[in-house]
Amino acid sequence: MDTFKELLLKRQSDRKYSSKKVEEEKVLACIEAARLSPSACNSQPWSFVVIDSEPILQQAQRRIATMGMNRFVKQVPCLIAIVLEKANFTASIGCVIKDKEYPLLDIGIAANNMCMQASELGLGSCILGWFDEKGLKKLIDVPDNKRIPLVIALGYPATITRKKIRKPLKDIVHFNSYMRNEKKIEL
Repeated sequence: MDTFKELLLKRQSDRKYSSKKVEEEKVLACIEAARLSPSACNSQPWSFVVIDSEPILQQAQRRIATMGMNRFVKQVPCLIAIVLEKANFTASIGCVIKDKEYPLLDIGIAANNMCMQASELGLGSCILGWFDEKGLKKLIDVPDNKRIPLVIALGYPATITRKKIRKPLKDIVHFNSYMRNEKKIEL
């Protein structure tokens, strides 16, 4: 089993997949990881639509690979649409008072948990936000009054894990003040 840091280093946005179908138990394990995510006021403002059979998968792929974006999705054997559900009363009030979109933050956390679980299971994933939402909603019978903020591409990766290139900590960490950093991080 990977340590948490090894899992973080392994998880990437995969854009090449093998044609091997993803086993239902692995798909459900990924959704379970998302279901267990924390959410503002335990609102759990999500539901999930698994798209893994023809011809719906092929039609969904066309709606996601639009305007030159996400062409790789045409080889993905499984897509998971995350449907934004209504937040509970407390979270909804908090959104107004604090001017923050807690349900969208919650969906981001759930999507990350789903992708981390996928990595642990040897699957690749990619979080997608660019797609024909209206067309996808119609295809998978999501009511007009609901949103699909994200779709997760899921499958067996056909590439090796890339080395992560990230900004150094010293460039992104501030102690006690953004402007007057009290500590310098030495690496």
